[in-house]
Amino acid sequence: QVQLVESGGGLVQVGESLRLSCAASGSVFSINAMGWYRQAPGKQRDLVAGITVDGATGYADSVKGRFTISRDTANNTVYLQMNNLKPEDTAVYYCNLATMRLGLGYWGQGTQVTVSS
Repeated sequence: QVQLVESGGGLVQVGESLRLSCAASGSVFSINAMGWYRQAPGKQRDLVAGITVDGATGYADSVKGRFTISRDTANNTVYLQMNNLKPEDTAVYYCNLATMRLGLGYWGQGTQVTVSS
């Protein structure tokens, strides 16, 4: 059974940084990509950043230049370095693992990121 354990969320002030971590464990045999999504109240859940098994990365326009996704393949862990945080970044951030079978993936429970002025 695959589990995604997230950590690193919290309360920060405008301009500060956070580093989110997501460690996958269990029967993880066919990872295609991992990524971070976020959802604020009243808004859809959107992809923030993703990284494929080959190392290709992608970012939402709203976070380009501020966020960086990376991975530690030895530990099946992905990170999201979040710099220069803004109030609009406030959301629940969810880790996602996509398998090689399109549509088959796993979600973490989410971690709250709150950016206050």
